[in-house]
Amino acid sequence: MASPSSSSRPRTWRYRVFTSFHGPDVRKTFLSHLRKQFNCNGISMFDDQGIERSQTIKPELIRAIRESRISIVVLSKYYASSSWCLDELVEIFKCKEDKNQIVMTIFYGGVDPSDMRKQTGDFGKVFKKTCARKTKEERRKWSQALTDAGNIAGEHLLNWDNESEMIEKIVRDVSNKLNVTISSDFEDMVGIEAHLEKMQSLLHLDDEEDVAMIVGICGPAGIGKTTIARALHRRLSSNFQHTCFMENIRGSYKSSLDEYGLKLCLQEKLLSKILNQDSMKLHNLGEIHERLCDLKVLIILDDVDNLQQLEALANDTNWFGLGSRIIVTTEDQELLEQYGINSIYHVDFPTKIEAREIFRRYAFTRRSSAPDGFEKLAERAAELCGNLPLGLRVMGSVLRGKKEDDWESILLRLENSSIPNIDKVLRVRYDNLHENEQSLLLLIAFFFNYYNYGHVKELLAENNMDVRFGLKTLAYKSLIQISEQGTIVMHKLLHQVCRQAIQRQEPWKRQILVDTDEILDVLEKDSGKRSLMGISFDISTIKDSMDISPRALKRMRNLQFIRIYNTRQDTNVRVHVPEDMDFPPRLKLLHWEKYPGMCLPHTLKPEHLVELNLENSKLKHLWEGTQVCFYLSLL
Repeated sequence: MASPSSSSRPRTWRYRVFTSFHGPDVRKTFLSHLRKQFNCNGISMFDDQGIERSQTIKPELIRAIRESRISIVVLSKYYASSSWCLDELVEIFKCKEDKNQIVMTIFYGGVDPSDMRKQTGDFGKVFKKTCARKTKEERRKWSQALTDAGNIAGEHLLNWDNESEMIEKIVRDVSNKLNVTISSDFEDMVGIEAHLEKMQSLLHLDDEEDVAMIVGICGPAGIGKTTIARALHRRLSSNFQHTCFMENIRGSYKSSLDEYGLKLCLQEKLLSKILNQDSMKLHNLGEIHERLCDLKVLIILDDVDNLQQLEALANDTNWFGLGSRIIVTTEDQELLEQYGINSIYHVDFPTKIEAREIFRRYAFTRRSSAPDGFEKLAERAAELCGNLPLGLRVMGSVLRGKKEDDWESILLRLENSSIPNIDKVLRVRYDNLHENEQSLLLLIAFFFNYYNYGHVKELLAENNMDVRFGLKTLAYKSLIQISEQGTIVMHKLLHQVCRQAIQRQEPWKRQILVDTDEILDVLEKDSGKRSLMGISFDISTIKDSMDISPRALKRMRNLQFIRIYNTRQDTNVRVHVPEDMDFPPRLKLLHWEKYPGMCLPHTLKPEHLVELNLENSKLKHLWEGTQVCFYLSLL
């Protein structure tokens, strides 16, 4: 597999800042203070101490310029007297053009930006002396570089009463410019900039004098909520006095401590992180307000799943100083609404094009396209992940570097099982549901996916289940989506989790059958149970033929949903249905692809049927005689 082109690799910078200057006075005063402030803020700056600056720019300086993210040009009245300094300036603007380097200017020592742009006044006189005996091309390059530098709006010492305040402003500006570019940690998240733009519009960062504000990020597991929050933290940290990223808060209330003790524990952890002090102790829950009320802070509360967690960590925006921002990530939209958080960013699934790009970056080492022979396999893999970013990343990593035959084998296996490292993430979400919501989720997975909301309520009308509340809960917890048109959609990867949830149940407790051997045992050997609620059967999984017993369904008085389908349309499975086969009395959904008979058995009483789907069947008529149908819709 070919390596990616150099242009597709993320640029890495050895230094954050390179400073171009002339004059020992600048080094001993201004630059020494600037360097100290950069060190305090974790900003690396190229150290030119010991490099002798002669009339010719040194290779070490050229290399340092090219390996720096930002060049700061300190333009003093002595700048035009140095050939090597002018050569530095030419190299800096070349890097600005070729490498998208950031250039900042500082006008120091009384130099006039206008004189620099036009090379006039005292600055111009000195420049002309420096240009003597130089080639026309050298003079042109220097002149253009000075013009470009003079056109960049920078800080001017004459505009400041206090040099230290100017230096603090410069450090903040440098931090902001560095943070505008997301670090390489987030480059593999396609579309990250669009997410950040939408979040920043919700945060209203320009309202610095406003009270603290809480904003939510909501979406299903694996959609990228935490990554967006981390990228925001990376970008916005320099705008706040203190910041804190509290990760993976989920489950923090499952402890032997009482509610008061848990809240105090969470507050101590938050305060320790914000103030960067280990093991801080609080004596009461009111102390956090006293410690933080005057501080402008940025706090990320990641993967919150309990209202008490929010009450412990951000119960009142007055706890925090003006301009503070608290960002909460969760899968549970209802939790945010219960807490009164109205500014919510719902993270959408990537488009098909974006999903394929995410997958390619992990599967093909950032190739712009799949290699020959892998195009169809790549589309198949991305389709299997259902556009879920976590699934695309994991799937790409699993397949990376493997041969085409191995891809085929792995994909075939994963199409009938779960994807490693994803099942455990989604299974936790299923296990935390109430048993009513678990049952509803299983019914959606095997019978009602892509069904209309109202139609599902009809199908479940007589069950002891609050369908409206259940569907709302599942949607709030990002386990299903309900479109504006009312269509219920479950993610493909969650479908596999539901299948495994059924397989983990004790056989006698199962209300839904999906396993081929178990279904054959029921339909051929009359071993069904009264408690059984639904059968979802892919008949392409049986070898040759199947003979259904006439009494197979007789004992299953609670059976309401039958879905028999064929995923491999090229297979010709022979299914024999006896004319006198008993159907359960409460049947509401009968979906049977390629039904083999000419007529439905006379024992089928359709008074409870809501949906009858017999596509691609050999039927000549539905049933003998006249039947009463109260709710039926034919599909």
